[in-house]
Amino acid sequence: MSKQYHIKCAPGDVADCVLLPGDPARVEVIASHWDEAHRVAGNREYVTYTGVYKGAPITCMSTGIGCPSTAIGMEELARCGAKTFLRVGTCGTFQDRVKVGDLAIFDSAIREDGASKAYAPIEFPAVASVDVVNACVQAADGLGFTAHVGTTRSADTFYASHPTPGSSFGGYWQADWKHRFENLQRMNVIAAEMEASVIFVLARIWGLRAGGVSVVLDNMMKLHEEADEFDPEAQLDHSGENIRKLALTGSEAVRLLHESA
Repeated sequence: MSKQYHIKCAPGDVADCVLLPGDPARVEVIASHWDEAHRVAGNREYVTYTGVYKGAPITCMSTGIGCPSTAIGMEELARCGAKTFLRVGTCGTFQDRVKVGDLAIFDSAIREDGASKAYAPIEFPAVASVDVVNACVQAADGLGFTAHVGTTRSADTFYASHPTPGSSFGGYWQADWKHRFENLQRMNVIAAEMEASVIFVLARIWGLRAGGVSVVLDNMMKLHEEADEFDPEAQLDHSGENIRKLALTGSEAVRLLHESA
């Protein structure tokens, strides 16, 4: 089989287990924590490294932002032989008990994206694989990181729900953000991000495995109540410690899955 059109990978280029960050710049950083790693390909938003972490074959490929580009990347990775997909990224939270810097491990996702509906009706659940969730919990625990397991909300927009006073930019739902966020808080939704739902749906309908873990960067409720305007540069601090947590937790989860196979 020739190289896949978008990700420029072919069978043999990727391991069974693949970490999926969004930002291409994070891939090399994550791979730097492995025992060995080499760059396989780079095209568009898709940068791929494959290597070995503590004896476990492992791949990391960026997906870009949101479910559509993530779905394309997953389709092509699966054709190359990938069997397990673990989203590693950043998120917000709706819960006061979840602190900035904690890990959120997703066992399910609310499907507020559009891409997953092209694969399965909205009634089809977006759920993670139990063994992948357990591996993430065990990995975080072993590393001494505080983690919370629960449901995330995956949406297609980044700015649409954020208040932008005095600006004509933004989305339809801005005026109703508090009511919507309070409902998500009451439903015990622990996170907000943009990719997990399609990863879970695709893996489930293809008979493959998936999970997700993210570092919490902000409290959505407090952010909106305290900030006059959403400033991602000020609010979403992508520190080296956050990426280290993702790299180690994701890689340790892959090791645990490999050893239990």
